[in-house]
Amino acid sequence: MADDYKGYKDEALAVLMKYEAMVWCDVVVSTAQTNFIGIILPRSETSDHLHIVLKLRSGYNVGILADKVTDIKIEGRKEAIYKIPEKEFPYDPVKPNVKLLGTGGTIASRLDYRTGAVIPAFTPGELYGSVPELADICNLDTEKLYGVFSENMGPEQWKGTALAIGKAIESGVAGIVVGHGTDTMHHTAAILSFMVQNSPVPIVMVGSQRSSDRPSSDAALNLMYSVKTAAESDIAEVLVCMFGPTSDEYGLLHRGTRVRKMHSSYRSTFRTIGDIPVAMVSRKEITPLRQDYKRRRSDKNVIINTAFEEKVGIVYYYPNMKPDVIDSLIDNGYRGIVIAGTGLGHVNKPLYPALQRAKEKNIAVYMTVQTLWGYVQMYVYDTGRDMMELGVVPTANMLPEVAYVKLGWALGQTDDMEEVKRIMLTPINGEITEREPSNGYLIYQGGIPEVEEFISKHRK
Repeated sequence: MADDYKGYKDEALAVLMKYEAMVWCDVVVSTAQTNFIGIILPRSETSDHLHIVLKLRSGYNVGILADKVTDIKIEGRKEAIYKIPEKEFPYDPVKPNVKLLGTGGTIASRLDYRTGAVIPAFTPGELYGSVPELADICNLDTEKLYGVFSENMGPEQWKGTALAIGKAIESGVAGIVVGHGTDTMHHTAAILSFMVQNSPVPIVMVGSQRSSDRPSSDAALNLMYSVKTAAESDIAEVLVCMFGPTSDEYGLLHRGTRVRKMHSSYRSTFRTIGDIPVAMVSRKEITPLRQDYKRRRSDKNVIINTAFEEKVGIVYYYPNMKPDVIDSLIDNGYRGIVIAGTGLGHVNKPLYPALQRAKEKNIAVYMTVQTLWGYVQMYVYDTGRDMMELGVVPTANMLPEVAYVKLGWALGQTDDMEEVKRIMLTPINGEITEREPSNGYLIYQGGIPEVEEFISKHRK
């Protein structure tokens, strides 16, 4: 009985039992407004008791309020299959070897059209059954490092991932792919750019905005693009590989220290900030957009440095911020603070005493800008000059999240604040650039006639 009504209880369960409709039944659910055609899905035990979850024929899921249901017509029942039938990943001695490291979530998955279930895939055999095109690119080996949501990634996982990358490089792989949730992928990409230096091969981070049970899923293409990059590209850096446009035309390769997630749901959510992407990648080719990247080498030499100070905080300044925000970090033993300031890098004067306390306690305080694009310019106004007198250090055009992870990494190397400053202000992997290119800041404002005309010509 439990499996027949998996996850359902109270109102929703009563409605399902009334019409003898069980989980995995193919049904037409009627309400006063419309009919819903699909498959009844299991529901999490922690979900509310008011909704029935249906997998529609379109592939999307919908929750239907149980008390709105006027009828359920059963048209059949599907047996759930939770495991992908594995196919042996073919080995070709001519093809390059790629290592896929998993940190959580599903790297790829397959929709069981008979049941509507999304089945995770991770082993080479599962991935071959899910995305067989991978075998045309490389020989694939996988290793699951963690099974956490991306918001739970932190120093422990960053260090472990860096060490696993070092081992994979020493084994002689042609490239490495790191599967990761999208929400904090830019944080992990940044810290890996510092923890893993002088890599001889590409290190490509990849995720998906939409799971494989949705018709618009980007999972398979992102995986193909990232594996192709790892196997064939001569860009030996930490990269993020995700959709370029919202269409399926190509992916973009973003430098790990200059990338940020910029939309909660768009497939093209990742973009390079204050610069241009490193390359485009399609099923057929990899097209560099710049030439100042580190090239692939034939050796196995890599520098793995995972030292990290966890007592570092990041503060987003807002009007009327009180000094106790900074004081609380000081009182709780934080060794470093990154501020995302307004304009050219400013905060209000009431924070000055707290900043003075931080200086006296030898706490490293660094300034970034919450505009994201542009540089900290603390010499322009008295406000900025006053804060530098209080020990606040400007970080040029380093992104706030990048400054946060780099400061943790720098403080992991030394207690000498001058040495920390030298590390912070010395570019390692493009986190600070001398200038932003003219096309490094392009935001098209919808509604403006010339923009609408441009979009109408280029949007499919």
